[in-house]
Amino acid sequence: MELSTSENQSAVLLARLNRIPVWALPKSFLVVIGLGYFFTFYDISNIGFAMPAINEQFHLSNSTSLFLALSVGLIGYIIGSFVIGTLSDRFGRYKMLILTFALTALGSFGDALAPDITTLIVFRFITGVGVGADLNLVSTYISEIAPTSRRGRLTLITFLIGILGQTVTPFVALALVPNYEIGWRLLFAIGGFIAVAGLILRVQLPESPRWQVHHGKLNAAEKTISQMEENCKERNIELPAPNLNRIEVKTGVPIRFLLQPQYLRRLALLILMWFLWYIGNYGFLGDAADLISAHGASISNSISYLAIGAIGYPIGTLLVLKIVDRIERKTLIFFTTVIWLIGMLLVASYANTAVLYLGAFAASLALGSYLQVAYTYTAEVFPTQARATGFALSDGLGHAGGALGAILLPVIIDQTSFSAGFVFIGITGLCAGILALFGPKTTGIDLEKVSS
Repeated sequence: MELSTSENQSAVLLARLNRIPVWALPKSFLVVIGLGYFFTFYDISNIGFAMPAINEQFHLSNSTSLFLALSVGLIGYIIGSFVIGTLSDRFGRYKMLILTFALTALGSFGDALAPDITTLIVFRFITGVGVGADLNLVSTYISEIAPTSRRGRLTLITFLIGILGQTVTPFVALALVPNYEIGWRLLFAIGGFIAVAGLILRVQLPESPRWQVHHGKLNAAEKTISQMEENCKERNIELPAPNLNRIEVKTGVPIRFLLQPQYLRRLALLILMWFLWYIGNYGFLGDAADLISAHGASISNSISYLAIGAIGYPIGTLLVLKIVDRIERKTLIFFTTVIWLIGMLLVASYANTAVLYLGAFAASLALGSYLQVAYTYTAEVFPTQARATGFALSDGLGHAGGALGAILLPVIIDQTSFSAGFVFIGITGLCAGILALFGPKTTGIDLEKVSS
């Protein structure tokens, strides 16, 4: 069938974009994008370290505080990821990327100033809305702009910047929470300042040209793609001729795409994968400090185990950086969950101090390896018109597993044993990796071809 003029122009623009072999925007933009990840992982970690002090000052039981402060944040995460993610499919990535950091800044400063648990609940919800949406949009945005052959590597570079947030948070918490009455408030306030800095820097980012093409904003997309091509010429990078045979422009309402059998199967698979992964992810990050402390260690020592172990986050990301575009991503996801299981078995043994450090390190290594590979994979398997919505439903509904895990892990330990609880979340993580193996291949394939 012969293409119309606008369809032909769209195909040409996408072909021009797909032929660019390098990151053709300013390299500083990778740092700006990475700040979104930095805040996300800082916020995911800080609540767990703040909870012992919050419990003491607000006179709360562990189960009540975890449900009201941690799980409420996750509910906000799910809602934010879906609502703002879906809006980004309709109105663009750029506007929503600005909105998400405004919400996270507001929520973080509100957390820091909360006079009681009710106020903390409200602002943890707001923070969760911003964080959930931002994680969605950052993964979507970078996947749509990064070159096909380096999509995994570039997303991991931005993630490496972000995972430092999860690496430094335990050390910041260790310095503040046990030593100052307002230490936990300062922990949240630091997150607010990070969000404000990110908000200011994000103003310079361009809209995703891939999103613009699929929404008929061809002149705007032409401007960004031409600039990217010009940057390549300035770097003496010779671009091949556009390959129009590899392009298919799709239009339509996001939900209608996702209801098609092909995408519905992918959606169900990814929701369950993320659900199982987040059970252990949030159980470990949110509960481990409290649970290890309750098992006999001091608050300082329990945080120390996780702080030293957190060195594994950037190491895990660096380990997969060289191979993420060489090994099929779903296979890589599976191997990282095997490492996760090993880490949880070591923590479960509670054999001695060295084993606890090693277990926390292995868990962090797995998290640093798994997360961005899985985020990239999730964004890749859906078409541009429904990418953020598909990611939102997969990761957002998957976070219900995080809410469940944060509540369930202490219950399992209370009803059975410390070891049984951590073995359980090790197994749920491995099951997530097994499920990933049933997904489509994406490594080294143009986004339009993955979604065809």
